[in-house]
Amino acid sequence: MTNANPPLTELGAWHALGQHFNTVKTLHLRDMFAQDPKRGQRMTAEAAGLFLDYSKNRVTEETFQLLLKLAAESGLREHIDAMFKGEKINITEDRAVLHVALRAPKSATIMVDGENVVPKVYAELKKMAAISDKIRSGAWKGHTGKRIRNVVNIGIGGSDLGPVMAYEALKHYSERGLNFRFVSNVDGIDFVEATRDLKPAETLFIVSSKTFTTLETMTNAQSARDWLLKGLGGATKAIAKHFVAVSTNAEKVSAFGIDTANMVGFWDWVGGRYSMDSAIGLSTMIAIGPKNFRAMLDGFHEMDEHFRTAPFERNLPVLMGLLAVWYNDFFGAQTVAVLPYEQYLKRFPAYLQQLTMESNGKHVTLAGKTVQYDTGPVYWGEPGTNGQHSFYQLIHQGTRLIPCDFIAFGHALSPLGRHHDILLANVFAQGEALAFGKTPEQVKAAGTPDWLVPHKVFEGNRPSNTILVDKLTPAALGKLVALYEHSVFTQGIIWQIDSFDQWGVELGKVLAQNIVPELESKKEPELKHDSSTNNLILRYRAVKSPKKKGARKA
Repeated sequence: MTNANPPLTELGAWHALGQHFNTVKTLHLRDMFAQDPKRGQRMTAEAAGLFLDYSKNRVTEETFQLLLKLAAESGLREHIDAMFKGEKINITEDRAVLHVALRAPKSATIMVDGENVVPKVYAELKKMAAISDKIRSGAWKGHTGKRIRNVVNIGIGGSDLGPVMAYEALKHYSERGLNFRFVSNVDGIDFVEATRDLKPAETLFIVSSKTFTTLETMTNAQSARDWLLKGLGGATKAIAKHFVAVSTNAEKVSAFGIDTANMVGFWDWVGGRYSMDSAIGLSTMIAIGPKNFRAMLDGFHEMDEHFRTAPFERNLPVLMGLLAVWYNDFFGAQTVAVLPYEQYLKRFPAYLQQLTMESNGKHVTLAGKTVQYDTGPVYWGEPGTNGQHSFYQLIHQGTRLIPCDFIAFGHALSPLGRHHDILLANVFAQGEALAFGKTPEQVKAAGTPDWLVPHKVFEGNRPSNTILVDKLTPAALGKLVALYEHSVFTQGIIWQIDSFDQWGVELGKVLAQNIVPELESKKEPELKHDSSTNNLILRYRAVKSPKKKGARKA
């Protein structure tokens, strides 16, 4: 489905928002709340067990009406329907975009090229469950007859960020008798440290690569193979009992030595950054069990259905997506801070970095035209309260506007004295401080000397969302991830870009493939790069082999 709408900058709502911005940009949240005592109750939305307070945003009712009009003029509803119907909305790769099919109920029908893909999804889930149950029960024995106690996931991008985030987020529900490690970086230190204290006889590797050719993943997989064989006396038949593949390339999987019966797959209509609930999540299922994994999928689906059916004025992902566009394109905000007040979600901001920036970091429209506005803000963050003693200084008193998403839970998974009350008090206090700040008069009233007053003033008027959830369960994690997935989709539709390709990942990887043999060549290579790259290659070769006679100095 291509975008048949006029260019974004020609839409009536876009022009109206630009004019409206000039009237609201100087409004302060202090005044907005003073003039509307019920603003804090009115500007909230709730769905699928998630409560969103968006009242501390620099918006009026007119702002929202114009943003909703922009969504309508952009054809957001039609694009949502197209995605859920399996239309090929990833136009540069001619692919459907159906991560929603990964968590659809078994009775659903979702067609791609005339075929219902839901039975395929459930067939792979059944394979995953069989592998998970065997490992969790101890029935899966390694080459020497010992049970598997260590699971090492090897992947990169979505094949790593999703599984490691989900494992950390759901560690409370994980099988503690198993150790889980994650290797992604081609830097050998990542693999060495992940396996340093493991016994090969008790270790299973999950190699996640759709094509089984990804350079970083397969380099690490080969090192894993070498490490295992060295530890088990070189018996190549051991590979079959210590490796599982998440791939679609049975030929290469078999050539590696992995039994294709222990191969699970996914499809080209699942983008890497949207794949944590596919077979890529095998390590997650092993950790938390098939039942909890199913609960996570159900949570995803519940938010999917809310996004698909709810009116935009009460639609959580749409509201968050439209607010992101508002700050990005009218206030010029370049970043968004995601601040989970939950230690288990410590990798959630890192996960969102790929989801958001690989999706919407685009400079051309669906029509191939250069965009005339900003897309894809930088997402970043850390769990609270750590960030409060780090970068919050800049958010509160710096010169840049940084919209924030606070995420908090009503119940602690591991209650400990007063900890959770103090944690939640900090969430609420930070949102309040960002919105309302502290005036010079308030600072003076506290007895501050005149010379120190400017340093203690907080301007306020710093926007934030607060997302409250009852408890961090597998279902809740699915809902949170889907919330951001669909917010990203909403932003991409407004900006008229393809949120589902990632050509920007390719160029550097292709060039690296060309440089590798130049670094490894025993003979001095003929270099045809720019002078800087040539010099760096020569410098590295000299450092790598300092005693080599005749080595040209960089």
